[in-house]
Amino acid sequence: MDSFGARKGMILVLVCLAQFMVVLDIAIVNVALPSIQQDLGVRQSTLQWVVVAYGLFLGGFLLLGGRLGDLLGRRRVFLAGLALFSGASLVAGLAQSAEVLISARAFQGLGAALLAPAALSILAVTFAEGRERNAALGIFGAVGASSASIGVIASGLLTDGPGWRWIFFINVPIGVLLIALAARFAPVDRVDPGSRRYDAAGAATVTGGLLMLVYGLNRGVDHGWGSATTLALFAGAVILLATFAWVESWASSPLVPRAILKNRTMVAADLASFLLFGAFFSFIFLGSLMMQQLLDYSPTRTGVAWLATSITAFAAASVVGAGLASSVGVKRLAIVGFVLLALGVAWLARLPQGADYPTDLLPAFLLAGIAIGLSAPSVQIGALSGVSGADVGLASGLVETMREIGGAIGIAVVSTVLAARVENAGETASFEAFRSAFLVIVGLAAAGALLAGLTFPRNVQGSEVLAGGDEMVLVGSTSAD
Repeated sequence: MDSFGARKGMILVLVCLAQFMVVLDIAIVNVALPSIQQDLGVRQSTLQWVVVAYGLFLGGFLLLGGRLGDLLGRRRVFLAGLALFSGASLVAGLAQSAEVLISARAFQGLGAALLAPAALSILAVTFAEGRERNAALGIFGAVGASSASIGVIASGLLTDGPGWRWIFFINVPIGVLLIALAARFAPVDRVDPGSRRYDAAGAATVTGGLLMLVYGLNRGVDHGWGSATTLALFAGAVILLATFAWVESWASSPLVPRAILKNRTMVAADLASFLLFGAFFSFIFLGSLMMQQLLDYSPTRTGVAWLATSITAFAAASVVGAGLASSVGVKRLAIVGFVLLALGVAWLARLPQGADYPTDLLPAFLLAGIAIGLSAPSVQIGALSGVSGADVGLASGLVETMREIGGAIGIAVVSTVLAARVENAGETASFEAFRSAFLVIVGLAAAGALLAGLTFPRNVQGSEVLAGGDEMVLVGSTSAD
C-alpha cells in the first residue's frame, strides 16, 4: 500500500474509533446505574439523568455540530469534540456527587455532538464516492452497529471488575490517542473565510427545539404523557421547530439549505435511520431489561449475551462495504435488514417461561446483528449519496440526529407500553408485558421496510458523483487547519 493509501487507512481507523466512543457511551452507563446510585447516594428520581443528560445534549446539538464542521473545518471541530468528550469523561470518572456526574455527562454529549458528524464527514471527503466510500462506510457502519451492544458488555465487565468509574476513565487514554492521530493524519479542508455566514436564529431554534423534544420524551416516560410539564415541553418543541422552518425559508445562509432537502435519497435515508435505530436501540433496551428482570441474568452475563449481535453486525456490515452495496443496491439491503430485524424481535416476543439462551435468545440476537449490519451502512451510504462537499457535514449531522431522536422516541414508546401493561396487571414485569413492548418494535421495523421500499430510489448504489466536491489536503501534524 502506498503512503497515500496508508494515510487513508489511518483516517478510517481514526473516525471508526471516534464513532465507537460516541455510540458506546449511549449504552455503557445503563448496567452501571445501581453501582453509581449506591456509591454517590443518588436519588432514584435523579438517577435517570446520568443517562438522559448525555442523550439530551447529543441529540440536541448534532445538527449544529454538523454544520459547524462545514463552516469552521471538519478537522478543527473533530479535535474540539475529542478534547471536550475526553475531558468530560475524566471529570465524570472523578465525580463525587450526582450533580458533577450529570454535568459531565452533558458535556460528554456536547463533545459527541461535535465529534460524530465531523467523523462521518471526514470519511466522506477522504474516500471517493462509489465502491471506495462504500467499503469505508461498511467498516464505519459495522463499528457503529456493534458499539451499542459492546457498550452493554463493557459496562457489565467494568462494573463487576475495577468499578463503574472505569466506564468513563476508559475514554481518556483513547481520546488522547485519537487527538494525536487526528493532529497527524486528519485531512485539512480548504475553508473560505468569506463563506462563513452563520444562521444564528436557525441554530438557536432547531437546537432548542430538539433539546425540548428529547427532554419531553424522557419526562413523559417517568412523569406521564398527560402531565402539564410534558405537554408544555412538547408544545415548546413544536413552536421552536416551526419557527426554525420559518426562519430557514427566508434566511440568506440557512442552516439547512433548501436545495439539500431536494436530495430524495438523503431524505429517505434520514427517515429510515429514524425507524432503524428507534427499533434497534429499543430492542437492546428491552432485551437487557428482560434478561435481568425475568431471567435473573447478572450484569456481566447480560453484556456477554449481546456478543452474538456485535459479531454478526460487524461481519454483515463489512460484507456490505466489501461490495454488496454496489452490486445489490442500498434499497434492497435496507429492506432486507428491516425485515430480518422484525423477524428477530418477533422471535424474542414469543419467549417462553424459563427461556434457554441457545434456542430462545440466540436466534433473535443473531438476526438482529445481521439486520443492523446490513441496514446501518446502507442508510449512511444513502444519506451521503449525491451530497456536495460543502454540505457533507450537514448531511452527516442530519442522519446522526435522526438516529438519536429515533432511538429516544423508540425507547420512550416501548417503556410506556411496558409500564402500562405492568400497571394494568398490578404486578411486576411479566413475559406478557414484555411481549407487548416487543411487538411495538416489530411494528417499527415493518414500517421501516415499507418506507425503504416506497422512498428509496431504485438505482442507489452509492455511485453518484459528488456535485462540486471538496478539494482535500492530507497533512502531517505540523500543518495548519
